[in-house]
Amino acid sequence: MDHGSERDTPPGGAGDATAGRVPLAVVVVDRDGLVSHWSSGAGRLFGVQRRDAVGRPAADLLPVSGALSDDLHDLPTDALPDAYGPYDPGPGDGPGPDLEASLGGRTAYPTAGRARLFPHEHEPKAEPEHEHDPVREHRDGSADSGPADAPRIDVLWWAYPLIGPGPSRLLVLAADATRLREQRGYDDETAERISPGFARHTELPASDELERRLPEILPNMGPGLSGRIVSQILELGYPVLEFSQYDRVPVTPYWGVPRRPGRGRAEAVVPQQRSAPPIPVGAEHELEYAAVRERLEFLNEVSSGIGSSLDLGETIREVTSAAVPRFADFAGTHLRSAVLAGEGFPDGPPDATTVMHRVWVEHNDEPGRWDDTVPVGETFAFPEHTPFYRCMVTGEPVLIPEVTEELGNRISGEFEKRDLRPLINGRSLLIVPLKARNVVLGFMVLMRRPDRAAFDDMDRTTGAELAARAGLVLDNARMYTYQENVADTLQDSMLPQVAPRTAGCDVATRYLPGTRLGRIGGDWFDSIKLPGSRTALVVGDVMGHGLNSAAMMGQLRTAVQTMAALETPPAQLLRNLDDLARRLGENYLATCLYAVYDPIRGELHLANAGHIPPVLVRAEDGRSGLLDLPTGAPIGVGGVPFESTVVRVRPGDRLVLCTDGLVEVRGSDIGEGLAALCESAAHPAASMDAACDTIIRALNTRGGRKDDVALLMARLNGIPADHVAEWRLDADPRDVGRARRLVGERLRAWGLPQAVETAQLLVSEVVTNAVRYGGGGPVGLRVVRTDALLFEVTDDEPGLPAMLSAGPYDEAGRGLRVVTRLAREWGASATGHRKTVWFEQAVGTGP
Repeated sequence: MDHGSERDTPPGGAGDATAGRVPLAVVVVDRDGLVSHWSSGAGRLFGVQRRDAVGRPAADLLPVSGALSDDLHDLPTDALPDAYGPYDPGPGDGPGPDLEASLGGRTAYPTAGRARLFPHEHEPKAEPEHEHDPVREHRDGSADSGPADAPRIDVLWWAYPLIGPGPSRLLVLAADATRLREQRGYDDETAERISPGFARHTELPASDELERRLPEILPNMGPGLSGRIVSQILELGYPVLEFSQYDRVPVTPYWGVPRRPGRGRAEAVVPQQRSAPPIPVGAEHELEYAAVRERLEFLNEVSSGIGSSLDLGETIREVTSAAVPRFADFAGTHLRSAVLAGEGFPDGPPDATTVMHRVWVEHNDEPGRWDDTVPVGETFAFPEHTPFYRCMVTGEPVLIPEVTEELGNRISGEFEKRDLRPLINGRSLLIVPLKARNVVLGFMVLMRRPDRAAFDDMDRTTGAELAARAGLVLDNARMYTYQENVADTLQDSMLPQVAPRTAGCDVATRYLPGTRLGRIGGDWFDSIKLPGSRTALVVGDVMGHGLNSAAMMGQLRTAVQTMAALETPPAQLLRNLDDLARRLGENYLATCLYAVYDPIRGELHLANAGHIPPVLVRAEDGRSGLLDLPTGAPIGVGGVPFESTVVRVRPGDRLVLCTDGLVEVRGSDIGEGLAALCESAAHPAASMDAACDTIIRALNTRGGRKDDVALLMARLNGIPADHVAEWRLDADPRDVGRARRLVGERLRAWGLPQAVETAQLLVSEVVTNAVRYGGGGPVGLRVVRTDALLFEVTDDEPGLPAMLSAGPYDEAGRGLRVVTRLAREWGASATGHRKTVWFEQAVGTGP
């Protein structure tokens, strides 16, 4: 960090003639003569970086070898005065007999000097040494060694012997007189008169102000070491620049603050009485302005380092880690449950019942110290009589400069089964709210150890600004998480829960969301159970992405389910779907493939609306190929006819339907993807799920996929002929008894005697309705055995039956209520001028 010297005009002096400021280097040397602290200003001045300087002999790096005396090296530590306490000057203020007596008659005066050296020249020639008045050396080029044209630096330095316990031995402050000449435009004569020296700080103008500013020369040191060094500097003599025997300019920190507009090269001096210290115009604001700028730089770095991801968990870690160690030694982030769960914006301000989650902790203490007492992931409501609750409820920062023993006991007492006192007592505490749109999302707990400067009002402002920026980033991540949850929930609700097995057919499905931001799309699949042990297989793809596409997909899927239940033929179903899409809007476009599998006849009835063709894998020889279907136009185009095709299949054949996101990749021909689909679909697999995974692995590795993918695979098992029984009955009430007898005989032949009684009762009720209300034509009865028993009764009346409310004395209206009570499920459908009433009975069901 840059520091420098700033001239405060001496009383009676012409301040504007000699005012100047230069960066200041700060170096600390330990008792072994090795560098222990090396500021960035020292790196710029001497051309050696901190990593290369620390641990090296100071005599190799600094032009102060004459100050590295062994006078203090052999003194025992307990013989040195204790400089930990504040300096209280007495009548003999200054480096006088008190210090001399404390060192056993040997003086420990600071030294100062001036040297010209080449950059990276670490062994300068002879060094001046002086006691309280420095010996000043001005070298010319003839005395220096090195290249004749190499630039040299003119170094002013001050060296203080450090006493007291601890390894520090020497403090060195250094400045570049060449920069002073260049920045202020001094002529050679004026520049040569500048030399380093010392003065009692009480003899300088504004000594109180200088004493307050002096610690800022050492900003990177711990408060213990810094305070000890400052007290010795004040006792041994304040560093000054001497322009003449009577003009002494105090050295004060320079933070590299740019000049304010309108200020010239010389500082204007405010007219004051001789007894008052003259202060340059605006100088009283420099340090405050510099501190503010430093905090703004910190906040700018934090802002650029957080929010790199919209992932809520990653954002929480970035926000918490940004505060440690530069601003605090401990940081813990707590968020409301609604924020963490992605449930939307929290409703109202928090209160005593609000549950908070400790989502991340960052600290620079020894590992594990905080883990047991404040574990990440803990959930609780904060007690009312705590500063955490006050910050959460008021939405304002809470600053506690030091957690006293009393306060620590009170806070710790509010939390059961844990002792917080060893972690918080004596520390400085700052709690800042994380807010968005004036609603508290959570808060951040910040703490500093006792050996660090306590939080002050400026830190509270900085912490509040840090929390405000963090709250905004967290809210963005929360909204993205919420939107993703909404999209995922919508997508999941739109996709059906497909039964893995229907009559004569096994089904497996896969859905992969797209890799685009938002991920939600319009791809869907479905498996619909139809009368007659048939199954409808559907796959579709709404063009576009986002919520609109998903909403349209939901509407089309519902329409397909409704029309399929009404046994609408495939081509007619697509025509109806096309009309619906055009009524819903002009931009409703989708592709769809609809297939009906009849396991008894071994047939597939298919119709296509602009979709990619399905793959059929033959069980006989394992060959696979695309089915040649009329392509048709996408749903929503309108005015285009749809055709259906019948394909004969055998038991064990597999039908594979998918959307184009699986086979189509930008920059590649879709034919390559379809060929890969055929090849992977023919690969043998242990199960249907394994077969789907094989296809996904084979095609999803192709780079460039961004679209969502829907995949449906059906193994067409068929139903054996001996598991189907059909009879033709007359519309005669006497045939109701015949129907009961035929069903009983068939179930006993199939080895299902336990199902006979219930089956006969249900068949009797349905056949009776067909005889009475079926139009007088013949009645068909069919029984199919799969994993359940399917009964179908067909008559010539197309009107579907309705369940009636029967009174206590009514003789009719109870048949369908009996079916509803005893059957696993039942339904009715109409085709042409006939209707079919069907019901299922679980195998093994008794009376």
